[in-house]
Amino acid sequence: MTRLLNALGYQITWFAAVIGAGRGWAWAGPLTLLVFAGWQLGTSRFRAADLRLVGVALICGLLIDGALVQGHMARFAAPSPSSEFAPVWILSLWCAFALTLNHSLDVLKSHGLWISSLLGAVAAPLAYLGASRGWDAIEFTDSPWPAMLTLAMAWSLAMPFLVHAARRWTATPHDRLWRPRRRPA
Repeated sequence: MTRLLNALGYQITWFAAVIGAGRGWAWAGPLTLLVFAGWQLGTSRFRAADLRLVGVALICGLLIDGALVQGHMARFAAPSPSSEFAPVWILSLWCAFALTLNHSLDVLKSHGLWISSLLGAVAAPLAYLGASRGWDAIEFTDSPWPAMLTLAMAWSLAMPFLVHAARRWTATPHDRLWRPRRRPA
């Protein structure tokens, strides 16, 4: 049940941020994130790991979405605090996403990182495209293809990095000691 609530909390945050940005309400995403994060951190068994992941995801968002802006591939609606950097509302989405990695998306931690890479490369550009076409939260300059390819490459690296961090920061000493070793080929 908590996995479902976590996924639902993320989706509510995503829609609030994207629809809010499309309407010029830069505050909608951060406000919804505060509610979601307050609930998630209050109920999490992995509070410290969740907070670390939020910090790392925030840096990823600053770099990846900042690169879209600086590379003149995209413009974000409600560009608060500045149109030169990633806006607060999209950084809120990165933070909310980080809060799913030990909860509704924790299944990714038990699979190969290539699955996370593939998921990031496909799902993330589609989410940005949906935010652009459905709610005018993102405007791609010229053609969307350079931005889509950039996002696919960036997320194919960011996603397994975040999943690996989530796995590492929630591993118990028993997990580290008794992990089966691979035999050399």
